Amino acid sequence: MTKRVWAILAATLASTIYGINHTLAKGLMPDYILPKGFILLRVLGAAVLFWGISFFVKTEKIDRKDWPRIVLCTICGMVINMVFFFEGLNLSTPINSSVIITLSPIVLFVLSAVFIREKITIQKSVGAFIGLLGALLLVFFTVSSSTNAPNIPLGNLFFIINVIAYSVYLIMVRPLTRKYSSITLMKWFFLFAVLINLPIGLQEFKAVSWSGLPVNALWQMGFVVVGTTFMTYLLNIYALKELSASTLGVFIYLQPVLGIAYAILVGADELDVIKILSMLLVFVGVYVVSVKPTRKRAKGEAS
Repeated sequence: MTKRVWAILAATLASTIYGINHTLAKGLMPDYILPKGFILLRVLGAAVLFWGISFFVKTEKIDRKDWPRIVLCTICGMVINMVFFFEGLNLSTPINSSVIITLSPIVLFVLSAVFIREKITIQKSVGAFIGLLGALLLVFFTVSSSTNAPNIPLGNLFFIINVIAYSVYLIMVRPLTRKYSSITLMKWFFLFAVLINLPIGLQEFKAVSWSGLPVNALWQMGFVVVGTTFMTYLLNIYALKELSASTLGVFIYLQPVLGIAYAILVGADELDVIKILSMLLVFVGVYVVSVKPTRKRAKGEAS
């Protein structure tokens, strides 16, 4: 398989993990852990994993001029992004979070065009529209039965801030992915993330009754740390080496589809015609955006 195919598979796997995360993370808050404490657990666990791996693989020295960008990437991708996602999830519902994040490609298209002058093609626009249409079907025709949502409007606003922060992170991090390996970037990102999130989440982290946690809560926390934090950031950095930020952003459309599929699998939701149609539209949209356009024939070539 080509590097582009591997990148598409990596982006798809990351979206699958994220889709599952909406339900698992929501189930842990606020009974077992509060949002800011959960974030500290995530970044601390990921930092340990990335630094542990870095001792066994070759990593590059960071140029002095790149440190400000690395810090800004950390603030956007591992602080603002995480804080507003988990606070939003604590206030709203997993379905709302998985659907609202589908705004990400639109934000990425706009920011990419404005700040890095990335070309937005008709093919990408059509694919994004098809995927967005599938996501909107979920917005208007899917009803959540969750009662653990004390402030849905505020939670949804937090999700939007989360989308903007993560979109900025994807744009800012791409130049670094061309210069440094994934492990090099991630170990520094998460080290800074621990330092920044420590004063923010330490109190909630210490409030957790670690010895009294049931096995079910422990494995779910492990999934969030290893899967949603360690694996997804690594997979997305890998995908960005072959895919543009706006192309990778469209894979966000997979999350509400995969989130609902997981809910159905564990018996928390039911499949209907609207959900099937939504899934089809989302997959078609992602396919249209991710497929490279056929190169035009050379001038003068016989038709």
